[in-house]
Amino acid sequence: MQLILTSGLSGSGKSVALNVLEDSAYYCVDNLPATLLPELANVLQQRGYNRIAVSVDIRSGKTLDQLPVHIEALKAQGIDVRVLFLDAKTDTLVKRFSETRRRHPLSDDKLTLTECIERERDALVEIANFAYRIDTSELSPNNLRSWIKDFVQIDRSRLTLLFQSFAFKHGIPLDADIVFDVRCLPNPHYDPLLRAFTGKDQAVVDFFASEPEVGAMQRDIQNYIESWLPSFIRDNRSYLTVALGCTGGKHRSVYLVEALARHFKAQAQVLVRHRELV
Repeated sequence: MQLILTSGLSGSGKSVALNVLEDSAYYCVDNLPATLLPELANVLQQRGYNRIAVSVDIRSGKTLDQLPVHIEALKAQGIDVRVLFLDAKTDTLVKRFSETRRRHPLSDDKLTLTECIERERDALVEIANFAYRIDTSELSPNNLRSWIKDFVQIDRSRLTLLFQSFAFKHGIPLDADIVFDVRCLPNPHYDPLLRAFTGKDQAVVDFFASEPEVGAMQRDIQNYIESWLPSFIRDNRSYLTVALGCTGGKHRSVYLVEALARHFKAQAQVLVRHRELV
């Protein structure tokens, strides 16, 4: 049996995630009290279900503290438990709640919306630390759906090395474990013939291939990751997200993410994300 546990902050896109999983033939349960997770998994397994998706979040209240124990118990039974955690910046969540006019689950007469979000973030931090994290702050629903489908297909027997490009002007991704700033490299944005392309297009690839600084930066990043990757593997990490940022997130960071992904495919399971490319 495979059980995907979906958690995260209210307003971060958990409903989108469950819809994607339901469309992928998972039996989905929303807002399950954490203490009922083992019982649900056992009952559904007995009834022949082999793919289950369950949403457990701040609405579980005090039972949330017991979730890590239940997850380990299910893994000990041989169940493939994967934890997906959706996150977003506080100002993004405030905007989403304002647009939908929904109440936050922790809202009362004493706390502001921002205080509710920060309290929720603190309560979920332990889950976020061992989960596959996705920052949905700058994501369209279509991109989020695509990234969740990638998550479902991951081989859990190997560490997943995820390379992500982003624009510093839109903020550093919340799900990044390691961040490299590549804004010091030559920028094709200032060439009118290259500006409309991205780091995946051949014209820009040829431009960067001719720049010694770009090659030096790529080798330095490769050497850093190769030196420390064994330590992350020994630490039983399932996922490692390496984010590379430039100003607009369309040229330098995209080119280097693609180059690094090709280099590391022989050493680890590799995923690629380009946050600013739609």
